[in-house]
Amino acid sequence: MRLVVFAYHDVGYVCLQELLRSGDTVVAVVTHDDHPGEEIWFRSVRALAEQHGIPVFAPENVNTPEWIERVRAWAPDFIFSFYYRKLLGAELLSIPRRGALNLHGSLLPRYRGRCPVNWVLIHGERETGVTLHYMQVKPDRGDIVGQRAVEIGDDDTALTLFRKLTVAAAELMRATYPLLREGRAPRIAQDQHLASYFGGRKPEDGRVVWTDGATAVRNLVRAVTHPYPGAYALWRDRKLFIWEVQRADRVAPGARPGQVLAIDDAGDAVVVQTGDGALRLTRLQLEGDQERPAAEAARRYGLTEGALLA
Repeated sequence: MRLVVFAYHDVGYVCLQELLRSGDTVVAVVTHDDHPGEEIWFRSVRALAEQHGIPVFAPENVNTPEWIERVRAWAPDFIFSFYYRKLLGAELLSIPRRGALNLHGSLLPRYRGRCPVNWVLIHGERETGVTLHYMQVKPDRGDIVGQRAVEIGDDDTALTLFRKLTVAAAELMRATYPLLREGRAPRIAQDQHLASYFGGRKPEDGRVVWTDGATAVRNLVRAVTHPYPGAYALWRDRKLFIWEVQRADRVAPGARPGQVLAIDDAGDAVVVQTGDGALRLTRLQLEGDQERPAAEAARRYGLTEGALLA
């Protein structure tokens, strides 16, 4: 089999690794150059491909006539997309003799689109997973080959959940690629009535809305904490990043959402009221400063009991 792989990130790394273990020929790898403004905490698809002597490319646009002809000349049996961040157009998808497949980070048809690992945490889901499916021009809609479910723990963050999904992705490829190459893989149509779609997220989407309640705020924090841009409130017109929170038992009738109820020096926390209960903020960082334990940060930033976080 001749394979062309579009891949990036840790999921791209482990899925490419599984294809290399199959012994089939990876003709080329198409990836992304790392963005200078992004925290690179994942393994390099480029480095893995180069270790195996595979040509690596990182074009800005793979859907140009030049690139379509180049991929056609490689004569792939399969095209795979593993966390590649750009859509492949209809002409590219029509090239491989046996099909073009994508590995998506949710249990399709739910959570189509971008950033599924963040969205499932924001919505308080208890389970997610990975799906290998045939690609169509519209993203994440094609027939399903296989899935692996992953439990979401109460303390999972986007990073810990992504690591679980990376393991599941490798397992799924290990199980399904032999079926694909033998022509025995299932094709299960997605139930479009169950579909949900979510778009990309920007750093500004991390702003805390204190009236949303303790569970919603906590879910947001764990969905966008390190290595993502972080959840934040405003304090004295600067962003106050909230990297870690815990549930609090404190009840404060009449307190306003966003109001500081206490500075807990012993527990190194700042207790803040939400729309339906309180939270203990334990790791804070004012814009332009370094991350600190919350009680230390409160003293440094002039955050006192009764203060209101916007």
